[in-house]
Amino acid sequence: MNALIKKLSPGGQKQNPELCIKNIGHVDYQTCWLAMKEFTDKRGPDTLDELWVVEHDPVYTVGLNIRKQHYPEPNTNIPVVETDRGGDITYHGPGQLVIYLLLNLRRRNIGIRQLVNNIEQSIIDCLKQHDITAARKKDAPGVYINEKKIAALGLRIRKGCSYHGLSFNLDMDTRPFSKIPPCGYKNLEVTQLSDFINEVNKARVTSDLIRQLQLRLGYNAHYDSPLN
Repeated sequence: MNALIKKLSPGGQKQNPELCIKNIGHVDYQTCWLAMKEFTDKRGPDTLDELWVVEHDPVYTVGLNIRKQHYPEPNTNIPVVETDRGGDITYHGPGQLVIYLLLNLRRRNIGIRQLVNNIEQSIIDCLKQHDITAARKKDAPGVYINEKKIAALGLRIRKGCSYHGLSFNLDMDTRPFSKIPPCGYKNLEVTQLSDFINEVNKARVTSDLIRQLQLRLGYNAHYDSPLN
């Protein structure tokens, strides 16, 4: 792993902290979730912050704020996993970009509201590069295009550190969203990047979004494994 940060910049000021980007690829949701918890429990004061880039098999994930009536019908063939993140219920599946943010917020002096705002704005700025206008909603975390949700957020803060993160619909089967109230909002429609552009280059979009997150959160990033 090559360190890309020097202790001091030419001007004598400290450089931004280092952020390790790990392209984990296709992974079972529960396996990944348990690994995030273990990473957070075992990390020390000097552990580097990380972003994990993943894609999951079809799965509904349930947050701590779920309402009983929001669970999908028992006859669904998509598994339901109860997690420790915030929020209600959402869907993950192939063709969706998921980025988990394992950050020491206490060390960086970043509050949860600031983190949420920076994640949302990073997605908005990423979409702007494709000439797509998106926006956030007050009291409804995520990113929306014409009132349709294209990206969802769900986070957990533990010992001053974050895990879980964002899901960004790129080019996927969105029909499973119709079986749930996405993020707890009845009749909320979802959309995806492929509805607006002819060809989705996942590696490029991922790289663009990571760059936006890096800039907004104030990191110098390096890749533990290449995006593809």
